[in-house]
Amino acid sequence: MESQDEPDLELKGLDNFHGSEHYYRLMGGVNATDGVHYIMQNGYSWFATDAVAVLKAHPKLRKYLAYDDFAVIELRLLPDKQAQMLVEDGNGNELYRQSYAYSDAKVCLKLFYTGGVLLLASEY
Repeated sequence: MESQDEPDLELKGLDNFHGSEHYYRLMGGVNATDGVHYIMQNGYSWFATDAVAVLKAHPKLRKYLAYDDFAVIELRLLPDKQAQMLVEDGNGNELYRQSYAYSDAKVCLKLFYTGGVLLLASEY
């Protein structure tokens, strides 16, 4: 799905992604699916790159991912345009939390990381 001149911060096309035909190389050797590419093209690249940076650089997460190659990354919207990124193990156990004092995000997101690929929940 092509992005328009103005980013679609409401991600109206998000329901169109089930599986992926392409992979897009992100930093740290991580690949992103078509759906993650779509959110990145529509104002959420900061969330995807923050998720990859945390997964690859945070000592606790590096150790966890070396042991179990799966993580759930959520963007939660809070009052007053604040947000949080939570990284969990898929069983409800929080591994990391990052707060944002300001975000222009309009939707909550859930991404999965497995096998070196960052993907939408609908693409898993």
